Amino acid sequence: MADKFKVSLKKIIDEFKLESIFLPRDPEEIFIEDTDVNRPGLQLMGFYEYFNHERTQIIGKMEFAYLSTIDEKMRNERLDRLFSQKLPALIITRELPYFAEMLELAKQYEVPLLRSKESTSNFMSGLIAFLNLNLAPRITRHGVLIEIYGEGVFITGESGVGKSETAIELVKRGHRLVADDAVEIRKVSNISLVGSSPDNIRHFLELRGIGIINARRLFGMGAVKLTEKIDLIVEMELWNPEKVYDRMGVDNQYTSILGVKVPSLTIPVKPGRNLAVIMEVAAMNNRQKKMGYNAAQELLDKLGLDMEGTETVKNYEQF
Repeated sequence: MADKFKVSLKKIIDEFKLESIFLPRDPEEIFIEDTDVNRPGLQLMGFYEYFNHERTQIIGKMEFAYLSTIDEKMRNERLDRLFSQKLPALIITRELPYFAEMLELAKQYEVPLLRSKESTSNFMSGLIAFLNLNLAPRITRHGVLIEIYGEGVFITGESGVGKSETAIELVKRGHRLVADDAVEIRKVSNISLVGSSPDNIRHFLELRGIGIINARRLFGMGAVKLTEKIDLIVEMELWNPEKVYDRMGVDNQYTSILGVKVPSLTIPVKPGRNLAVIMEVAAMNNRQKKMGYNAAQELLDKLGLDMEGTETVKNYEQF
């Protein structure tokens, strides 16, 4: 079971350039753990059934207009009940003015009170995307993640099979390295995974016989990337003459990571094979398939053969 993650309020303040009206303590010590946000329109009218107090609360133009229409006593009662829920943070958008009661109640209940210049819809969509990324379920897996022609290719395989050597050749050919050795994979939605490198080993590569190199310093900023969506998984393995490898590509193979199915291939490795070129072709072919074209199926159609592709799924989480 994936751990539950959290993000500091300081990181949110810096990302969205929020104005801090009141902070009960250092924002580095205040954490947000829920990916959802809430506009408390119904709560300001007294309806608290199904209210989740762990969500960040957003006050926009509509909520501000409603609070402006009620008398001061009722407004204080409604806001008091809202702040008493021990909110993780309350953010006012559109740089709207805040009521004096808000500041007093924020101090009383130790609720962070912030303000944004953004419109409510734009700020909410940005905040939700930011929280989905930073609070996403994640695992770390051994391998190399590299961007090839815009496709995120996660290369796996036994230690010493040649993953890093293939990656360095791809970088020399103009592609971009995301992570080597350890890839941190985050489930940012039900259909997509994003990979990145742990901070302490970012941009470093290990080449047996040479040692550790820094790809960013050696090849420049254009040779690296911080994150990339995982579009294809390629497992490299030493060539086994007794194993029958797929020569047509009709069968659909997938690998499941965190419950998300990703197209996958198995590439046999032996002396003389140009693995960098093979990876480039695999990435381009995968893009073609996503666009609706399958070369193997076209060839079978021209030969008058009817062969339905089958689907196999490997659960990568067991490794």
